[in-house]
Amino acid sequence: MADISADYFLKLLRTKATESEEKMRDVFYRFDSDSDGALNFEEFRDFLGCVFVNKFQKYELEDDLVKEILNLLDTNQDGVIDLNEFKIVWRYWLRQILDPVCAMVVVDVQNDFISGSLALRDCPAKQNGADVVPIINSILKETKFDVVAYSYDWHPSDHCSFVNNVHLRPVHPSSTVSAEDALVYDTVVFAGPHINEQRLWPAHCIQGGWGAQLDPDLHVLPEAIKVYKGSQPDVDSYSAFWDNACRGQTTLLSELSQRRVTDVYICGLAFDVCVGFTALHAAEHGFRTVVIDDACRGVANESIDDMKQRLFKAGIVIVNASDVDEMVECRNRRPEMGLTAAINVNTAMKVTRQKLSNAIHEV
Repeated sequence: MADISADYFLKLLRTKATESEEKMRDVFYRFDSDSDGALNFEEFRDFLGCVFVNKFQKYELEDDLVKEILNLLDTNQDGVIDLNEFKIVWRYWLRQILDPVCAMVVVDVQNDFISGSLALRDCPAKQNGADVVPIINSILKETKFDVVAYSYDWHPSDHCSFVNNVHLRPVHPSSTVSAEDALVYDTVVFAGPHINEQRLWPAHCIQGGWGAQLDPDLHVLPEAIKVYKGSQPDVDSYSAFWDNACRGQTTLLSELSQRRVTDVYICGLAFDVCVGFTALHAAEHGFRTVVIDDACRGVANESIDDMKQRLFKAGIVIVNASDVDEMVECRNRRPEMGLTAAINVNTAMKVTRQKLSNAIHEV
C-alpha cells in the first residue's frame, strides 16, 4: 500500500502539477510498492483510490471499472502501467482531473419556454420553467466556471417545427400523420428538401421577438458565449451543437475547443429535448459531461425518464446543483468522470498512431 493519503491530490489541484516530471516520478514510485518498475492491478487501484475522492472520502471502486481504466491507459496491453505509460497517465489523463477547464452551458432559458407560447407549465409534465432561474443564478454566483455559454432557440417565422407551418412543405408518403390532421406534439415526415421527421410545436422563439429573449431574471455574464440554434427553416436543432440532421453545427464546439474546455456542465430547458441532446453531443465530442438535474425542467415525464437512461448509457453524469461547486473545484473527483478522461486519452493515442502510420506510408 502506497504511503499517500486520500487528501494527497488536494494539494495538487489546479497547480499544473501534471506538468512536473519530478512530481510524476515521486507519485509513480510511491505507488510501485514492489519496486518492479510498473503498477500492477492492485497498485493501480491504490492510485485510483487516491485520485477518486469526495473531499477526504475515497470512492468504492468496482474491479471492472479499475480494469477498464487500466486497459484504456495500458498502451502496450501487457496488463500493467510502466513508467513511460504513467507519463501519459500523469500529463494527459490526470490533467483532466486535477486541472480541468470547466464550461457551463445554459440551454434555452427563454421567455417562450417559461411564460410564452411553449411554456413548460402547459406541457404534459406541468413543470414550471421559471423554477430553474434562481438555481442557475445561484450556481453562477457560487461557482467560478472558466467559460459560460447561453444557447438560444432562434427560429425564422417559417420554421418546420411550427404546427401552423405544416402546410408549407410536402409531407412524405411514409408519414402516419397528414398535414390536414397534424396537431401540436404530433410527428410528421416532410418530403423535402431532405426527408425529415419532425415533431410539431406551437410557434416559439421567433428570431428577434420577445419569446426568443432570455428570461429577464436570468443572470447573464457579460463575457459569456451566445449560441443560436434552429435558425435554418427546414431543419430543427434540439442540440446546442448540431442540427437534428447533423448537417450543420453551431459555433459552440469551436468556442469550447478554442478555450480548451474539458468539462461541460449543462442545465436549462427542456431536459428531455434541448438539454438532453446537447449533453449527448457534448459527450460524443469527448467532453466530460454533467447534467444538473434540478436546474432543468422537462416536457413530459416519460420522455424525461427515457432521456435520463440515454444519458446514463452515454456515460454522462447527472447531479444536483449542490454538487457542482465541489466538482468544478475538483474536491469531488468522480470515477465516472475519470473513465471518460481515460477514453479521451485512449482515443487521442489511437488518432496519433493513425496519423503517424499515414505519414510513414506517404513517405
